[in-house]
Amino acid sequence: MLSTLLPFMLFAFVASITPGPTNILVLSNSARYGFKAALPIIFGAGAGAAGIVLLVGSGVGESLVRLPRVQLAMQWAGVAWLSYLAWQIYRTPAQAIGVRSTQKRLGLAGAASLQLVNPKTWMMALAVVSVFAGNGADRQHQVLSLSLVFFLIALPCLGAWALLGAGSNRVLRSSTAVQRFNRCMALLLLGSTWLSVLI
Repeated sequence: MLSTLLPFMLFAFVASITPGPTNILVLSNSARYGFKAALPIIFGAGAGAAGIVLLVGSGVGESLVRLPRVQLAMQWAGVAWLSYLAWQIYRTPAQAIGVRSTQKRLGLAGAASLQLVNPKTWMMALAVVSVFAGNGADRQHQVLSLSLVFFLIALPCLGAWALLGAGSNRVLRSSTAVQRFNRCMALLLLGSTWLSVLI
């Protein structure tokens, strides 16, 4: 386990810090509602992704490999849901950041369940288990450890995206700037979603 820990930590860092649907949603929410509002999303997304690593390591991954049609259906359901979220962000009414918003926010449970339909998370979990979890008697212990390490690495990575979003709200004082930001985030979310299935 120790021999694979450093490479796995590097993998988890890259998987968590690189742009993807979750990172863009964290950035967008923290820009609109502040850093504190992004914390439930960060914890929910981190826990959801770690849970999927655990689920895949417990045998669901093998089932997905054996049932490519189920894997494909899950992937396209995820693409459809994330595309819908992108559309919702795109058409969000322009409202200056200083104005109180009554729009419902993505919370801890929403961010955790979002990982179930995020193609990037499933591909990452399959890679983690196939590359870093051994096949010996302590495989389940390794999968549990990998899930925990992934969670601990994902938190600061997503937190960095939240800080970036919170810092950007200084320039989002006009409704026009907010509308441009929302549309840019929507297009980035859409792009990252579709790239995950086209590449």
